[in-house]
Amino acid sequence: MSDHHNDFMTKAIELSAERMRAGEGGPFGAVIVKDGRVVSEGHNRVTSSNDPTAHAEVVAIREACTALDNFSLEGCVIYTSCEPCPMCLSAIYWARLDAVYYANTRKDAANIGFDDDHIYDEIPKDVAERAIPMVHLELQLARDVFEEWRAKPDKVMY
Repeated sequence: MSDHHNDFMTKAIELSAERMRAGEGGPFGAVIVKDGRVVSEGHNRVTSSNDPTAHAEVVAIREACTALDNFSLEGCVIYTSCEPCPMCLSAIYWARLDAVYYANTRKDAANIGFDDDHIYDEIPKDVAERAIPMVHLELQLARDVFEEWRAKPDKVMY
């Protein structure tokens, strides 16, 4: 791995340690890089913000989108101290990041109490078989809004 990859990964890992030691959340950090410079940093803020979605990668994505004034992070890469969980992986795809570099694996995370396997197991299940009940309420109003979106001439696709 080249020196710049090591430098960016080291920054993500140091951020994870620093913010964990400060009591802000779990041991996870991330940086997003574009054109060889860091455009955002994120660390786990779940417990300090009472936000279960405040994972390092999601925080870094939100900050990068603000910094770049764009919902697309094409042309950017993320360095994260741990393999992304299913939520973060989804956010990475939605943000259109070019690549993910990670240090610890999801098995390493499971070994310290952060086991996401139950979520990975839920994703391919039929909706009716998931652990959390998912109830489809079919309403014409919802379909009408989707039809309005389809016909909207000035929509911005993402």
